[in-house]
Amino acid sequence: MTLLDAVATILLVLLLLGLVRIWRGPAPADRMLASQLFGTTGVALLLVLAESQGQPALRDVALVLALLAVLATVAFVTRVLRIARADSAGEHPDV
Repeated sequence: MTLLDAVATILLVLLLLGLVRIWRGPAPADRMLASQLFGTTGVALLLVLAESQGQPALRDVALVLALLAVLATVAFVTRVLRIARADSAGEHPDV
């Protein structure tokens, strides 16, 4: 087993732990942070696998995953701000 394979295995275990945290998270913010961890760990895993297996196409997949993680964060923050504004105005937001 090479060093890159060992790193990929460790990242995969961390990914599974992050998935458990997403499932069990007590608050939506905890779930969002765990999903961000899931996204960054997934990007790292794809980059390690791209180098280990000599498949440069995995780098493109890692880039797309990183962009999706940013969009998910923006969507979450927008939703939280919309709910906070509606609560301060005494309205019920469309969730």
